[in-house]
Amino acid sequence: MGTSRPSRPVLLTASAAAGALVFTALTPGGAGADPRPAPRPAVRDTTPLDPPNTAAKAPKSAAARALDATATPLATGKVRGYPRERKLDAEPPNPADKSLKLGLTPYHAIAPRLNAIQRLGDRVSVEVAGRSAGGHELYLVTVTAPESAREAARQERMRRLIADAPAAAAKDKAVKSAYKTPVFINNNIHGNEWEGTDAALKLIERLAKAEDGRTRRLLAHNRLYFNVTMNPDGRIAGTRENAGGFDLNRDFVTASQPETRAVRDIAVTKQPAVMIDLHGYVNGTLIEPTTPPHGENYEYDLFLKNTYANALGMEKAVNGLGYTEAKDGVKPAVIPFRDQEEGWDDWPPVFTPQYMPFHGAVAAHTIEFPMQVNYEEYDSQPVAELRRRSAINVDIAGAAMTATLDFAERKRRSLIADQIEVFRRGAAGARQVPVSPETVPGVPGIGPEDVYTTTFPRAYVVPAGGRGGQRSAAAASRLVDHLLANDVRVRRATRDFRLGGRAYAKGSYVVDMRQPKRGLANVLLADGRDISGKVSVMYDISGWSLGRLWGASVVSVRAGDPARVESRAVSRSARVAYVAPRGDLRLRLDDPREVAALNSLLGDGVRVRSGGDGSVVVPGSARGLARAAAREYDVAFSATKARGGEVLRRTRVAAAVTPGELFALREMGFDVVPVSTAALNAGFDWRGADVLFVSAGLEYAKLTGAARAGLDAFFARGGGLVGRGAVGAAVNSAARLLPVTPVRGNADANGVVRVRNSGGPVVGGAPGASFVYAPMWFTRLGAGVRVEQAYGSGNPLVSGHWRPVDGRGGPRDAAGEAAVVSGRSGGAGVVLFGTEPLFRAHPKGAFTQVGRALLTVR
Repeated sequence: MGTSRPSRPVLLTASAAAGALVFTALTPGGAGADPRPAPRPAVRDTTPLDPPNTAAKAPKSAAARALDATATPLATGKVRGYPRERKLDAEPPNPADKSLKLGLTPYHAIAPRLNAIQRLGDRVSVEVAGRSAGGHELYLVTVTAPESAREAARQERMRRLIADAPAAAAKDKAVKSAYKTPVFINNNIHGNEWEGTDAALKLIERLAKAEDGRTRRLLAHNRLYFNVTMNPDGRIAGTRENAGGFDLNRDFVTASQPETRAVRDIAVTKQPAVMIDLHGYVNGTLIEPTTPPHGENYEYDLFLKNTYANALGMEKAVNGLGYTEAKDGVKPAVIPFRDQEEGWDDWPPVFTPQYMPFHGAVAAHTIEFPMQVNYEEYDSQPVAELRRRSAINVDIAGAAMTATLDFAERKRRSLIADQIEVFRRGAAGARQVPVSPETVPGVPGIGPEDVYTTTFPRAYVVPAGGRGGQRSAAAASRLVDHLLANDVRVRRATRDFRLGGRAYAKGSYVVDMRQPKRGLANVLLADGRDISGKVSVMYDISGWSLGRLWGASVVSVRAGDPARVESRAVSRSARVAYVAPRGDLRLRLDDPREVAALNSLLGDGVRVRSGGDGSVVVPGSARGLARAAAREYDVAFSATKARGGEVLRRTRVAAAVTPGELFALREMGFDVVPVSTAALNAGFDWRGADVLFVSAGLEYAKLTGAARAGLDAFFARGGGLVGRGAVGAAVNSAARLLPVTPVRGNADANGVVRVRNSGGPVVGGAPGASFVYAPMWFTRLGAGVRVEQAYGSGNPLVSGHWRPVDGRGGPRDAAGEAAVVSGRSGGAGVVLFGTEPLFRAHPKGAFTQVGRALLTVR
């Protein structure tokens, strides 16, 4: 390992014009005769709404479906045996399905095929694991030997014993001899990486019919779970993203989309010991484990041992198919841990194989098959060539699946023992075991660059928010429910207590870190780490702390015994909904639900006034409507004697934004009309908008004269501007609104940063942390420009990866500089963000800064 390893075959570059990080493969898929680099999809979810490569332009229905998190899709309650046959409803044939051109299975043909496979025997069961953002069913197929209801209940008891009492499970003879190893194969998470679905259907059908002893033993000892297509929206549309415009393989920390929540449910209820996630396109076939940095919250010694062993088997199977570079354009398979230096890491748990280990997967892989058929190749290559490439990819995906099943059967007892050990270490509070040639024998090249561990706190406390609606009550409720949905154990204090030398009120939440899934609890609540000095480049985001970014107070407790706190286990957070019985009402705007409640009241015609400090004043005469809003959005209205200032009105937003930002605006209840350069040039009626929010897809210089005149007139008559990043700052400069000079930092820098807030209406009471990607700050502030938020002093980066380029653009250059500014230009109010407060529906505690800005600039 070390510097002797070959350089990684990928390069990350930044597109300043789009504010996006573009991933370009230097070893592209496709015909071997064409050595030119082929562009890969953007790593960041910052594509504007109008290009053809964005799924379905994020319809309102997709946002509504994603925000409805009330349903539990997989069956709970009484355990049923196997098979569990279910006749699936077929969708009407769709000749526009992009799979058809590749000779692959269109979505509408999957249900009939699964129905037919179920009729072949008694091994195949199908459940509907949920619905996509676009409304399509998600099919979870289970393949195993038949089980009576009694046997299925016994398997479930053993699964729970492993997760809940791992020390006892390690000694249980039945677990060792009779527990079926769960294996999960996830397909088509990126909609335009199709072939895993077809390989899975072929394998399921073969397993349903095979009568050989090897198959019988496999199904007697294992349960095989196939998510046939995780992203039917993108499969149909030929897009990476789902119908909401989200890259689902970036969503596992926040689980903002229904497809991600369905897989999270599979992780919790099925508890896979082995999983693979099928992707494209990297030539040669890329098979994880990855390069450094490695996630510091894993039991990485157990993970690397098994993931590397399975990778070797998959490599042998893929290369054994006989495809060659000279004959077919297929290069030999690559295992990044062994073959590359950096740039394909497992640091952020936003990807499926980096999330699954926290639920017990001790072998988890991304597989990237080699032959590119998406994007420009889809449009430019002859159909025959596309189908040739797709057929090769299906073969390779099938080889990886078959090798994984062989591995699971061969190592099933040791895999379950290692899964138990992961949970046992968590429950016992045991130290992690650093990887080394001694602790992980058989894995070559382990060096100090591969050692990433952390020190877990003894507990976390989420202090109680007050009934009167003081800051963070709604945010605390949201965070606790998210922890519980991720199978993290949470208790609620039944009386006042002290822990780690600090006093807490009754009703505070306690997360004892001696629990089986402590790794996931720490992922969600810890600050994280600044890894800028560890590697030169990262594949994706490097910081994600929900403890810092969701707006709730979270305290890391290093000493004391949380088990002595008088408390009870909770299955959901306490409801926040409250309306003071008398007087006028105060609603803080610290959580997206509170902004949504405000927008609901404004929509009902309530005369709400700004509180000037991040709150609003609601007249007591609207108490009935406030009660309805409190119930619907689970927020609190306290009593106030303040009169408030400016009367607020419902804000209509013209938004040139990314799909994630559009989703966040809709979550906060704003009336949003997506716009772009093309939309304005086609003629846009500005009378239907109060504010322009711009971050992507709108270039002032490319507007026609009429479109530019219309936009200038909108600002002149008092239309507001909220801008984010380089595109927002460029529109501000071109329209000659706020006199500031934007300064760009390193374009691929990202992470959690410390900030210093003013007390004004935009950021008053906001968290002391925000999120950045391609950070920006503002200098040479003209008259009337107000600094709403500044980067912290020294090095403001809390966790993430932010390095200077040629000595400039680093975090110390940003220290103390203006991160968010506001002011007025003529009649137009302006707020500009150098941070990224709506990134991927992620930093919930910063959402309201944009919400408040939209309400105040008009």
